[in-house]
Amino acid sequence: MKRFAIIGVGGFIAPKHLKAIKETGNELVAALDPKDSVGILDSYSFNVNFFTEFERFDRYAEKIRREGKGFDFVTICSPNYLHDAHINFALRIGADVICEKPLVLNPWNLDAIEEMEKETGKNVYTVLQLRFHPEIKKLEERIRTETNNKIHEVELSYITPRGKWYDASWKGDITKSGGVVTNIGIHFFDMLTWIFGKVKSYEVYNSNDKKISGYLSLEKANVKWFLSLDYEDLPDKKKKSFRNLTIDGKELEFSEGFTELHTEVYKKTLVGEGFRIKDARQSIELVYNIRNAKVKNE
Repeated sequence: MKRFAIIGVGGFIAPKHLKAIKETGNELVAALDPKDSVGILDSYSFNVNFFTEFERFDRYAEKIRREGKGFDFVTICSPNYLHDAHINFALRIGADVICEKPLVLNPWNLDAIEEMEKETGKNVYTVLQLRFHPEIKKLEERIRTETNNKIHEVELSYITPRGKWYDASWKGDITKSGGVVTNIGIHFFDMLTWIFGKVKSYEVYNSNDKKISGYLSLEKANVKWFLSLDYEDLPDKKKKSFRNLTIDGKELEFSEGFTELHTEVYKKTLVGEGFRIKDARQSIELVYNIRNAKVKNE
C-alpha cells in the first residue's frame, strides 16, 4: 500500500484521483487546498490530514519524512500555473508525482523538472487518460499498423460550455490556465499526436477567450480542429457538451467509457509504466506554440 498526498483536493478533477487512489488499494494520508469545501474526503477516509495553508502542509510533510513515514506519491490537481512548483516540492520531499494535465504551461519547465528527477531519483508521471479509452486505443493500433502511408483527413470539435464563473476563476486567466487551447485542448492534442505522429506545421484561424480553431499537419493526418466554451456553439442545446471526431468522413464515437480511465492510469503508474515527461512533451510544445501563434484568416 502506497501513501498518497493530494494538492488541490477541492478542484474539479480531484474526485477522479481520490477514486483512483482508493480503487488501487492505496492510502490518502494528507490533502491541501486553500478552499475548505472538501467534505468529499469523508467518502474515502475519515483520517486524512487536511490543510488550507501550504506552509503548514509543507511542515507536516517534512516532519513525517524525517520520521520515515513520508509520502510515496503526491498527486497534483492544483491550477495549471502552479504545477511545476508543486512538482518540485514533491520531489524535494522524496515522493514520486502524479500530475494532472497539462504537466506545465511552458516547454522549458519540462527541462527543469527532468533535472530535478535526476537530482532526487524520483519520477514525475502525468495523466494522459484518453490513451486508455477503448475506442481511441483501437484507432491508434489501426493507424500504427497501416502499411499504405495514407494521410488521413481528420476533423475534431469539442464544445463544453462554461458560465460566468469561469471568467472569474483562474481558468479564465490565460497566464494561469494557458487559455482554451491548453485547459480543454491538451487532452485532444495529446491524443492526435499520439495517433497520427509528429507535428509538421500548424495554423490558428480564430482565437479569443471563449473559442479557438485551427489546422494541424501531422505525419499521418491533416486536422481541422475547433474548441469552444460558448453555449451558443452547441449544435443541440439540450446537451451539456458536444464532442466529435471524424476520420476520412467517418465519425468515431467515444462519448462513453471515461469513468474508469484515471484508475487505469494509476494502475499503470504504480507498476512503473505510467506516462512520463517524454510522453507529454510534444502536446505541451504544440499548445504553447498555438497559444503564441499569429492568428490567420481562414
